[in-house]
Amino acid sequence: MKVQTMKAQILKSFGGPEAFELQDVAKPVPQAGQVLVRVHATSINPLDYQVRRGDYPDYVPLPAITGHDVSGVVESVGPGVTSFVPGDEVWYTPQIFDGDGSYAEYHVASEKIIGKKPASLSHLEAASLTLVGGTAWEALVVRAGLRVGESILIHGGAGGVGHVAIQVAKAIGAKVFTTVREDNFEFAQSLGADVLIDYTKEDYVDAILRETDGKGVDVIFDTIGGNTLAKSADALAQLGRVVSIVDIAQPQNLIEAWGKNASYHFVFTRQNRGKLDELSTLIERGQLRPHVGAVYSLADIPLAHARLENPDNGLRGKIAIAVDPSANPENLGA
Repeated sequence: MKVQTMKAQILKSFGGPEAFELQDVAKPVPQAGQVLVRVHATSINPLDYQVRRGDYPDYVPLPAITGHDVSGVVESVGPGVTSFVPGDEVWYTPQIFDGDGSYAEYHVASEKIIGKKPASLSHLEAASLTLVGGTAWEALVVRAGLRVGESILIHGGAGGVGHVAIQVAKAIGAKVFTTVREDNFEFAQSLGADVLIDYTKEDYVDAILRETDGKGVDVIFDTIGGNTLAKSADALAQLGRVVSIVDIAQPQNLIEAWGKNASYHFVFTRQNRGKLDELSTLIERGQLRPHVGAVYSLADIPLAHARLENPDNGLRGKIAIAVDPSANPENLGA
């Protein structure tokens, strides 16, 4: 019997974007409890280039198919699958560091982590939301316990996670402060941000203390790293919470946090259908919509990686990948 094949970007070695090679590989076959999905779209995240450059070598055996977002259509199902049938539109984040990723024409996954794609989202939009949306939900709702009437500072409000976090925080009923450059003020306001801080012109601690009459904010969401963990305590209210999704590159002095009775949380998002269903509810209510800032093809994933890694990339929101050309009917480009 002839082996069916598919196109996939293969990470041959750790390094720069040129480490990828588009190849024909065997098309996966769903086993018991698994669903085979024809991938219409995926997207690019900082985690993707961190994996590619070798930040997690012990967890990524080479050669590898990487990628952490899927929006597509069910092709077939394995024995015992009851939640999906061929033709269903689905979205999910593949299990991180456990099997192949989404930079391919097909992907197989456990039905337990797959959700029904919101009908109002295109495949490009849905693929731009699975990982960052789940991360924002876990950070703000599960870990920080953000409540109506509280205040939150979201660092990097124009970025992939940040622009989603603003919308989630507003849906909860919080007052949102965010750091963005002035040329992204209008974009951040359109998402619901209440107070905009141009971090290139003003220290965010000074701005927060001024805007809160010295009280500080209840929650700080760190998406940028550096010395943010230590410095955030200066902008935090008593009993405040800091949630970070960034690797800790070096030790940081948190003595000021002790004086605030602060709690710190570190999030490496977990995959499950529940978070996707919560995000779907916000989408149906018109409270959440991902922003696709650029679109590339499967073949051009190396270019997409290079752009996202560039700190002056001019992006708002996410880079989406049209794996199936039909996912990009308007021929949106980079």
